[in-house]
Parts: sequence; structure tokens; C-alpha cells
Amino acid sequence: MAQRHKISAEVKEQIIRRIKDDGISVADAAAEHGIHEATIYKWFSRKVSSQPTLRELTKLKKENKMLMELVGELTVKLSHAQKKN
Repeated sequence: MAQRHKISAEVKEQIIRRIKDDGISVADAAAEHGIHEATIYKWFSRKVSSQPTLRELTKLKKENKMLMELVGELTVKLSHAQKKN
């Protein structure tokens, strides 16, 4: 039978925050802390809220703006390339 170790709420929050804010993978965080990936996903399912935090929302808005600009640039380049042909 596998051993069970009690992980403090502070450590759980730190791991979840690093995954969400710093972008480390669940696999990396699990390996670093010696826990199973499914355990971290279980924590996420318990912590899921319907509303993103202000920080997450701001980050998503910035990312969306950058992606929209990139799509616009690629569209213009494609249009010019098609006109030349």
C-alpha cells in the first residue's frame, strides 16, 4: 500500500499558484514535490471557481491582444502575398 503524506494547505496553494502564475507544468510540479499528478488535478478540481481572479483576467486580456495583433499581421502578409501572385 502506498504511503500517504499530509501536505499543508500553504504548500498546496504554493504549488497551484506556481502552476497557474508561473506556467510550470503539473508533471514538473508533481515530480519536484514527490506527489502524483492526479493529486494536483484533484486539488484544482476542488479549487475551481467560476470567476477568474483579476490577475488571471488581466493576463488573459494581454495574451488575447498580442494574439489578435499577430493574426492581423499574418493576415496582411498573406493578403500581400496573394496579390503578388
